[in-house]
Amino acid sequence: MIIQHPLRQILIETRPQWDHEGIPANIRDNLRKVIECGTIALGAEVYASSTESKLVFHTCKSRFCTSCGQRATEDWQQDMEVILPDMLYMGITLTMPAEFRPMFQQNKHLLRDIPAMGAEAIMQWAKARYGVRLLIVVVQQTYGGFLNFVPHLHLMVSAGGLHGATNRWIRHIRFHQAELMRAWRYALVAYLAEAVKRNVLKCDLSSKQLLSILEAQYRREWNIFISRAGSKAYRLGHDGRYIRRPPIAQHRLKRIGNDHVEYKVKDTRNEKFALKQYTNVEFLDILIQHVPERGRHAMRYFGLLSPRSKAKLWSGIFVLLNQRKREHPRRRSWRSLLIKTFGTDPLLDRNGDLMQWVGRRPPLLAWSRKHEHGYP
Repeated sequence: MIIQHPLRQILIETRPQWDHEGIPANIRDNLRKVIECGTIALGAEVYASSTESKLVFHTCKSRFCTSCGQRATEDWQQDMEVILPDMLYMGITLTMPAEFRPMFQQNKHLLRDIPAMGAEAIMQWAKARYGVRLLIVVVQQTYGGFLNFVPHLHLMVSAGGLHGATNRWIRHIRFHQAELMRAWRYALVAYLAEAVKRNVLKCDLSSKQLLSILEAQYRREWNIFISRAGSKAYRLGHDGRYIRRPPIAQHRLKRIGNDHVEYKVKDTRNEKFALKQYTNVEFLDILIQHVPERGRHAMRYFGLLSPRSKAKLWSGIFVLLNQRKREHPRRRSWRSLLIKTFGTDPLLDRNGDLMQWVGRRPPLLAWSRKHEHGYP
């Protein structure tokens, strides 16, 4: 039997393991939303024609929901396509040594500062080397192809910048991988060293051991990746994969028996997919470590895209580039999104007649209470 929503089924069956006071509230809230998304538990809109009626269930809007994440991603891409000027953009990936991952896994509050740190390293490098300011979008990711905890940053950076001394737009600058790596390495090691000294980094190791690890990692080369310059549409499509979505794709997840799942993990080193089996509880433990903290943004904006710079300089940048600012698009409706994604109109009845909105169904708490006890 094929289960349409295997993730929901797993969360329902493992509810005793995660729905209790020992699990942080933001994790419980997000997992509950995934269970209730697209069900009568959240209520529904009623549409009808002369021959039939239809319930359109409300959705949860959680960033950890595979369905809601798709719509949120497309809305963001649509907004950025209008907001950003037409030019070439670079993709930069900033990683960190494996030795640092346990520190962030045990101190997830520190992850909030990492996007600003990565952006600042690149901005300071561009200012010192070329005297320019850049447009920077930072997307933070915590998972790798095997769903393991691998915190890193994806940055979308303008291939040119605004020269501060002359107010001219420099269309192309050369991004030096080794220099950017050193700027990022210095910023992250200095940040963690300060966290150790201020005793805000909790760890099983002593402060002396932590500082020794930081010193050793500062001496070695780190891996960062700089892509070729690409179009705005390409970079938005690429980086959009990492925002407002959970680390898994439903189509790569399959139930095996009553308490096991099989997931098609991505082996990036060997450039292939591989099947890996987990118990339900093991899979739950992997997912939980990637639930975002409440209030942490999926993407952040720096440099010429920061709110202060946009208010002062944005119109002038379009003038320098000989481009016009575009009108902000209307938010795409759920109906138009489904038509675009699946090619079918959800409000046409079997006769091809358009159904009209006729009412609303309130949330049904009985459905939610039923599933609190693990019933499917």
